[in-house]
Amino acid sequence: MHIHFLDPYQPRQSLIHAMDGRVKLILAVAFILTTSLTPMGAWAAYILLSALLLSAELLSDLPLGYYLRRAFLVLPFILAALPLPFTVPGQLLAEFAIGGISLQISTEGLIRLISIAIKSWISVQIAILLTVSTPFPDLLQAMRSLRVPRLLVAVFALMWRYLFVLVDEALRLMRARSARSSQHPQGSYRSGRSIAWRARVTGSMVGSLFLRAFERSDRIYMAMLARGYDGEVRTKPLPPLTRAQWVGTLIGIALLLTILIFAQFLSLLG
Repeated sequence: MHIHFLDPYQPRQSLIHAMDGRVKLILAVAFILTTSLTPMGAWAAYILLSALLLSAELLSDLPLGYYLRRAFLVLPFILAALPLPFTVPGQLLAEFAIGGISLQISTEGLIRLISIAIKSWISVQIAILLTVSTPFPDLLQAMRSLRVPRLLVAVFALMWRYLFVLVDEALRLMRARSARSSQHPQGSYRSGRSIAWRARVTGSMVGSLFLRAFERSDRIYMAMLARGYDGEVRTKPLPPLTRAQWVGTLIGIALLLTILIFAQFLSLLG
């Protein structure tokens, strides 16, 4: 079976992959909510959440490096929080001057920065674990089964499908450009003109990509309407969750709730 390179799903014969999509979706959302509600500086709670995440990653039969490489998606969020040590008032930790500008780092601001970085890192990894262990159609079906609004699920589905349409059209343009371009026998020779010319050509390609993707998506949508599409893809109803699945879901939620209460208790003590 052909798998598109954009599809994050990695088929494996693991315990995580064998779990029902509804159970994984509920536990992943509960894990992210627990992480986001954990107070700043609750290091013991962060360790417990990281241990749970690490255990789930090991059970997924994928190398830990796979998750760590993809978790760098969190870097923009961390960069956005970099000014916190300099802007959050609190106990002075360090002070230095750059070009005549005095900068002060507060302990509270640094704790907040590190806490946001850890929370984002953990949350992104659990989202990666969910997507690599569950096919996207199964996630959509799990959302509908859990009474997620129909319009929201339809937006997710169309966004996912038309993303592949956009990428396929971009690949067509790249192949067409390569087929119409000559290559100089000297490998170090750089073809093309100035940077402005290259930017103009790239802009034309982007505009052509938008028009071609828009026309193709319109044809796909008309074909879907002709086949009875009314905003929801008809699928076979999912079987009800078994008692073991319910018990596992409740145990997972109870464990996350215990960690959250423990973190709140540590925050009160601090």
